[in-house]
Amino acid sequence: MSVTEERDHQGPGAPFEVPQEWLDLNSDNIGEESQVDMGALLKAQVADHSERHLIRGRVVAITPTDVLIDVGLKSEGVVPKEEFLNARGELAVAPGDEVEVFLERLEDQNGHVVLSKVKAQKMKAWEEVERAYKEGRPIKGIILDRVKGGLAVDVGVRAFLPGSLVDLQPIRNLRALKGQEVEMRVIKVNRKRGNIVLSRKAYLEEKVSVQKERILEAVQQGVPLRGTIKNLTNFGAFVDLGGIDGLLHVTDMSWKRVNHPSEMFQVGDQIDVLVLNFDEETGKLQLGFKQLEPSPWTNVGDKYPIGMKVRGQVISLTNYGAFVELEPGIEGMIHVSEMSWTKKVKHPSAVLNVGDMVEVVILDVDVEAQRISLGLKQAEPNPWDIITETFREGDRVTGKVRNITDFGVFVEVLDGVDGLVHISDLSWKRINHPSEVLKKGDDVSAVITNIDAVNQRLSLSIKALLPDIWEQFFQNHYVGDVVPGAVTKIVDFGAFVDLGDGVEGLVHISELSDKHITSCSEVVEVGQSYPFKIIRLEPHEKRIGLSLKEGQRRERQAREREDDPQYRPAEDGRVSLGDVLDFSGFQKNGEE
Repeated sequence: MSVTEERDHQGPGAPFEVPQEWLDLNSDNIGEESQVDMGALLKAQVADHSERHLIRGRVVAITPTDVLIDVGLKSEGVVPKEEFLNARGELAVAPGDEVEVFLERLEDQNGHVVLSKVKAQKMKAWEEVERAYKEGRPIKGIILDRVKGGLAVDVGVRAFLPGSLVDLQPIRNLRALKGQEVEMRVIKVNRKRGNIVLSRKAYLEEKVSVQKERILEAVQQGVPLRGTIKNLTNFGAFVDLGGIDGLLHVTDMSWKRVNHPSEMFQVGDQIDVLVLNFDEETGKLQLGFKQLEPSPWTNVGDKYPIGMKVRGQVISLTNYGAFVELEPGIEGMIHVSEMSWTKKVKHPSAVLNVGDMVEVVILDVDVEAQRISLGLKQAEPNPWDIITETFREGDRVTGKVRNITDFGVFVEVLDGVDGLVHISDLSWKRINHPSEVLKKGDDVSAVITNIDAVNQRLSLSIKALLPDIWEQFFQNHYVGDVVPGAVTKIVDFGAFVDLGDGVEGLVHISELSDKHITSCSEVVEVGQSYPFKIIRLEPHEKRIGLSLKEGQRRERQAREREDDPQYRPAEDGRVSLGDVLDFSGFQKNGEE
C-alpha cells in the first residue's frame, strides 16, 4: 500500500506518519542524491494530501497568540488565536477538538506548518455557494448593510443583493432590513473575481408559485392553514405559512378587544389561520384567527333588544365617547351626548373611567356593522320629566345659587337641573351685575316663569316675590307731580334720574333748561338731586318722562305764592282754577 493509500485508509483526520525506514536515514549514511529523493517524496506526499487545500487536524495546544494543530505533517500547524474567537470575543476551541483548516505553507521561518481557519471557512462558503448555484437551491444569508445599488449580504463570504431583487414589491427603506436573515437564490457567481449576486425576489416568486395552489384551495374551501408567528408589530403579527408571510391584523385575532398582539401570541408560536384575502399578483395574504370560532354577533339582535337595560365594563375612552364590553367580543359605545341629562359632557373622562362597571340602555343595534349604541343617562330618570310633572309656571321654588354670570344667576332647583334668573328678574331696581345682589352658594326663593322641557330650559324670577315698586309708583303719582330725584347717569340725549326705591325716570336734554344747551352736564351733575316734574307716565313700558325746567318753574311759583300774603290754599286741599290751567298747560307741553 502506498503512503497516499495508507493515508486515505486512515481517514481525512488521521495524522500523517512518515515511514520508519525514512526516519532511520540521516545525512551521515546517505548521499546527496538520496536526500533529494526523500525530500521530493515528502513533498509529493504533502501535495497529494492537500490537493483541495483543506485538511483536518486536532488542536494540541493553545498559546497566548496561537492555536497549535496537529495535521499529521512533520511539524505542528499554527493558526492565529483570533481566528477562533466567536462574536462575543470568546475562544471557541479547546485542546482535543477536531477542526478544518486551510493549508497555506508547509513551513514558515520557525519550521511550523502555516494554516488558516478563516480561509478554510471562506473556501467552504464558496463551495457551498457554487453548489447552491449549480443545484438551483436557495441559501441563507444575513443582511450586513445598505450599499450602492442594493444590500451587502453575508453568506459565509460577502455577496451582493440588488435593490430591485430584494422583494416582490419595491422597498424604499432598505437599511431597515439590516441584520435580518433571509433566503435567496444565487443568480451569478464568479469565484476568481470574488463576485456573487443574489435574488430574494426569485426565491419569493418560486415560493409564491409553489404555495399558490395550496393557498387558493384553502381560500375556496375555507380550511385553515398551519403557520408560525414570525414577527409582532403594534398592528398585528406576521405569520410564516411555509415560505410566504401573511398579516394577521390585531382586529382579526379575537372577537374581544386586543390592545397588542403580544397579549395573545409570541414569536415562534404555531397557530392555525384562515386566509381572508390573497392577492395573487403581489402575494400578500390577509389572515384571520378569530374567524375560526363562531361570531358572538350572530344573535346579538335577539339577545340585546332596543330599550333593554344591561351592565358592562368601560374598556376604552375616546374624545367622542366610551366603549363598554357587554360580554367577551361584544362592545357598545356611549356617545358623550348620551352620558348626562343635564350636563354638557366635553370628554367622557369627566363622567367615566376605564374599568368602571356601568348600567346602560340599548339604544340601537346594527348587526351587519357590528355596532351597538348605548345610553348612560337613559338608565336614570330624566329630571326634566320630574320638572314637567311636578311644577307649573307660577310655582315657588327654592335652591342654591350655583353659578353667576354677566347676564344672570343659575339656581339649582333639582339635582342636575338649574334654572336661570335673568339679571332683569333679580330685582325691581336697575343693577349692573348680578353680584350686586347675590353671591355663589346663597339660598334663594324664586318663581317659575317658564318651563321648556324640550330645550331643557327653566326660567325663574326673584323679583316676582317682591312688591312691584313700579306699580306702587304709578298708583301714587300723576302727570304734573313734582318729585325729587338724583341724577344717576348722563348720556348724549338726556339724563337718568333715580326717583327712589329703584324707580328710574328719564329727563330729555330739551327738558333740562329753557336755554339752548349742547350738553346735559351744563345743567346737571351725577349724584346731585333736583326737582323734576312728571310729564309722562307709561306703566306698561315702565317709563317715566321728567322735566327739570318745569320742576324748577313749579318750585319758583310755589315760593312766590308763599311770599304772596293774598294767596290762601283751599282748606279742603282742592286746587284753584289757576292751578288747573297751569297743570293743563304743562301737560300739553309735555305731550308735545
